[in-house]
Amino acid sequence: MSAPAGSPAEQFGPEAVDALQDALAAEHAALWCYGLAVAFLGPQQAAQAREDAAAHLDLRGATETTLGQIGARPVSAQPAYATPQPVTDAASAAALAVVAETDAMAAWRSVMERTEDADLRRAALSALTDGTLRCARWRVVVGTPPAIPVFPGR
Repeated sequence: MSAPAGSPAEQFGPEAVDALQDALAAEHAALWCYGLAVAFLGPQQAAQAREDAAAHLDLRGATETTLGQIGARPVSAQPAYATPQPVTDAASAAALAVVAETDAMAAWRSVMERTEDADLRRAALSALTDGTLRCARWRVVVGTPPAIPVFPGR
């Protein structure tokens, strides 16, 4: 992601900046979720979770950089996040990965819907596409059909 010159409102618009902040918050949460999930997953799935977490770490960094470039203070991560259900085993850990990816996809879709900036839309589409693939892998592990939802990010 790269930011054009000017104020945040001039570059992306306030709605896009808010959506980008929400996407950053979703990336913070996804990283926390993967950190928890890894403790309950077997070696192969834990390796996949670490790879997926690395992708979220890259997205988080790029999003923080973009927000900083446009003069917006990036939202901070929370010390902890509530899970929709207790994580007690590999199945519930994989289900948490599905939730993390689904939430992140929704946030990136929102960015796409709230900006006219071509570079930001391209970055959000890439995040949504990559998230769809990560989510599909975890949906297969959990056994939630279809592997790829009809409208990713909805």
